[in-house]
Amino acid sequence: TKNKTDFHGVRRKPGSKKKTHRFQLAMFRLFSKPVGMLPENKCLPGRDEPIKDAPAKESKHYVLKGAPIYPPFPSGSEMISIGMGCFWCSESLFWKTKGIVSTHVGYQQGTTKNPTYREVCSGKTNHNEVTRIVYDSKVCPLEKILKIMFETHDPTQVMGQGNDRGTQYRSAIYYYNKDQKTIIDKVVKAYQEILNKKGKGKIATEVELADTFYYAEEYHQQYDAKPGSRQYCGLRPLGISFPDLSPKE
Repeated sequence: TKNKTDFHGVRRKPGSKKKTHRFQLAMFRLFSKPVGMLPENKCLPGRDEPIKDAPAKESKHYVLKGAPIYPPFPSGSEMISIGMGCFWCSESLFWKTKGIVSTHVGYQQGTTKNPTYREVCSGKTNHNEVTRIVYDSKVCPLEKILKIMFETHDPTQVMGQGNDRGTQYRSAIYYYNKDQKTIIDKVVKAYQEILNKKGKGKIATEVELADTFYYAEEYHQQYDAKPGSRQYCGLRPLGISFPDLSPKE
């Protein structure tokens, strides 16, 4: 019998149900999720070096052929990081949009240095699963990216999206400059007004200045496009659209 690998990549040997139960119990105790964000001194310490399974520096985008996933990016490009639940679900939403230079997924806005996926899933890093988007704002204004984001997930859910629950699944936008923050505030206000008219809840999207971005493991990058992917989607959009607020030419 071949060894089986669980969702988090832990290899298990064939054995009795009792051994399996003991393993599961041990893992539960070790990685049981806390509720909500942790004080920094309660988070896992991490490591000084990038994780060994991070994509190689010379890696190219699996879908946007030839595009780098590490800086430097083409002159004039901007970056924005978004959280919409599981990053498997969100990255592919932007590949067909004209003006998107590159995308990559990782962990951001937490405490643990160079975290692994397994550590992030423990809830003990404070990191969020995000898609970082590199875009040409002259071709694809930030407003268009935010329109896609808000229309394809439920921004009123707190610490989760659909069946995916936990701090790493929080709705979020992490910006890199003041101009982006101004645009984000405008879009959030406009969408909240529409949700109010529809009797929906308050937008819970976390909006913060981007902290250190840590690349997720190579197998997570452009996951949906790769052979053998799970084709999983936990997004739960509200089904409420709003006009494109991009500047008119």
